[in-house]
Amino acid sequence: MLHEVRLLPDPILSRRAEPLSEIDGFALGVAGDLLETMRGTPHSVGVAAPQIGVGIRAFCVDVSGHRKARSCHGELVLFNPVILVAEGRELGREGCMSVPDLTGDVGRAARLVVTGLTSAGEEQVLECEGFEARAVQHEVDHLDGRVFLDRVASADHVFRRKRYR
Repeated sequence: MLHEVRLLPDPILSRRAEPLSEIDGFALGVAGDLLETMRGTPHSVGVAAPQIGVGIRAFCVDVSGHRKARSCHGELVLFNPVILVAEGRELGREGCMSVPDLTGDVGRAARLVVTGLTSAGEEQVLECEGFEARAVQHEVDHLDGRVFLDRVASADHVFRRKRYR
């Protein structure tokens, strides 16, 4: 189901999400809702469960076709993700559906190794670079109760979002 994305200051966005003990029907339903919400939202490359009002550690990401993508694992859903390796540092502009009127410059690791469970309940290890690594870190932050504004260096690095007609 396509969900309306929760906006700041919704309290669920500032709470740490709970890990899942198993991938059951509930988890699969959340996975489907995450994907449908991402697909149904223009310019979205990821959605975390708290953004749709569900306090579990799950997100989806898909940077397919994005001009900034250096790595791309296609459309994926991860449950209970853990970042194992974070290397390098890149400053880049980020926006967020939960903070629709602002963007900001955020420093993120340039390369990641992340593990998590797939919708089939199997462990998956992914190596991500550049924009895909940034997207994964952005979604993991949501699971930890953070938004990109918590990562900007100062107010000088926050900008009003440009609107295109």
